[in-house]
Amino acid sequence: MSKTAILEIDGKKYEFPVIKGSENEEAININKLRDLTGAITIDPGYKNSGSCTSGITFLDGELGILRYRGYAIEDLADNANFLEVSYLLIFGELPTAAQLQQFETDIRKHSLVNEEMKGIIDGFPKTAHPMGVLAALTSALTAFNPKSVNVENEKELYQAVCKTMGKFLVIATWTYRKSMGYPLNYYDNTKGYVENFMNLMFALPTEPYKLSSVVTEALDKLFILHADHEQNCSTSTVRMVGSSHAGLFASISAGVSALWGPLHGGANQAVLEMLEEIHQNGGDTEKYLAKAKDKNDPFRLMGFGHRVYKNFDPRAKIIKKAANEVLGTLGVDDPILEIAKKLEAAALEDEYFKARNLYPNVDFYSGIIYRALGIPTDMFTVMFAIGRLPGWIAQWKEMRENKEPIGRPRQVYTGSPLREFKKPV
Repeated sequence: MSKTAILEIDGKKYEFPVIKGSENEEAININKLRDLTGAITIDPGYKNSGSCTSGITFLDGELGILRYRGYAIEDLADNANFLEVSYLLIFGELPTAAQLQQFETDIRKHSLVNEEMKGIIDGFPKTAHPMGVLAALTSALTAFNPKSVNVENEKELYQAVCKTMGKFLVIATWTYRKSMGYPLNYYDNTKGYVENFMNLMFALPTEPYKLSSVVTEALDKLFILHADHEQNCSTSTVRMVGSSHAGLFASISAGVSALWGPLHGGANQAVLEMLEEIHQNGGDTEKYLAKAKDKNDPFRLMGFGHRVYKNFDPRAKIIKKAANEVLGTLGVDDPILEIAKKLEAAALEDEYFKARNLYPNVDFYSGIIYRALGIPTDMFTVMFAIGRLPGWIAQWKEMRENKEPIGRPRQVYTGSPLREFKKPV
């Protein structure tokens, strides 16, 4: 017998079905709530509301579990590369060797960006934030690819995926090149996806660029760890915008804008800004740990704890090792990174932080890696966007294929009741 939930309003009872997910998550289906009762639910921040059913990512914050399409994030980080995981997220299964090779080949075919896009990026001041530039450039891709994607045409949808994966990586790195005043680079079809990112970012025409396998492997892992994270702010935005049948580029551009906020993708930037503040004030980590414990002090220890994970962030365990390898390989001598190490060690040993599960999260370690690579702080969220791209595409694709209705939340009006119109004297 299927489970139901009973809601009583003014003495009248209403019955609603309870649905169960493949990992035994339960949800009360209130799809007909307003039709039956005239009432709606109110749930600021949607902390208790499911906007959809999805077969892409499973997350259990209490147990510290993250899985893509049923595969543990730990297994994927150890055994797959970023393009394999991207294919898995978007198309539902890990690719065969032939499918992966074809996927990479097809991404390369679509990596060239129309030269007129350079005119758009030239219109931005050098001081423009890279995320603002990235959102605009992503949206501008719509002008050069005006035909809407027919999601029921498998070939057309596949080409749109490859086109988005190829062009987004290029324009994301162009935001950095613009801020540095460097010439814009192009995709190199002899290199892999992550190697291309490094080349697009850092190669200069005056000298050959040497890639470090330790660095590229660490970045590959970082991109995998950021690839999807269930119905977060930016992903929900991509699905919401896409539900109006807006195109893929327009929907991804909206996701970029949502990711920009300091409470979402900007968190790793906030970590480095905090570390720089501590350094500028003498580098006394004990003082700032005490401030973090003082409930009357507005200071927050950025990069510790997580809104969803009530345990250790499973992604942080993976990237902590990679961060240590990168720092060891590069031999970076940076006082900011030394402060980060002291904060990490203290928080892992301090009973105050342990009792509250305030462990270093993925934003803490990703910021350290980006800093060690010489990536400017305001580019950190762009790095996040590159990793999150396949998740956004997968979520958009799933939403369109499931023929989900246009997103249209309700509200409870709390403004003035009807008033007689009188012009102010």
